[in-house]
Amino acid sequence: MTYSILTLFDIILVATLLWLGWRLLSSEDIFKAVVLFISFGLLMALAWVRMRAPDVALAEAALGAGLTGPLFLAALRRMNRSHKGERRLDIDENRDGDHGKNSEPT
Repeated sequence: MTYSILTLFDIILVATLLWLGWRLLSSEDIFKAVVLFISFGLLMALAWVRMRAPDVALAEAALGAGLTGPLFLAALRRMNRSHKGERRLDIDENRDGDHGKNSEPT
């Protein structure tokens, strides 16, 4: 039984997608997970092309890797801007030194 080069490519593609998906879900680092997500989206677009669905492949490449990935990176950058140890205030909380209408008497 002989396999063609495209069949071998498809097997490697599926194995790579499974490996990327596993690494993405088990990653502790958020930046690494976003990069793996973008890579997964691009390889998934290639898989859709191999399945002869170019319209789905184009949508996957444009939305999955081209739009969602950079949005995740922008959100990650905004998350990293806050200082370490700083927490966000709830609506009912006040900043130190702010004696507004919601502050408790001392």
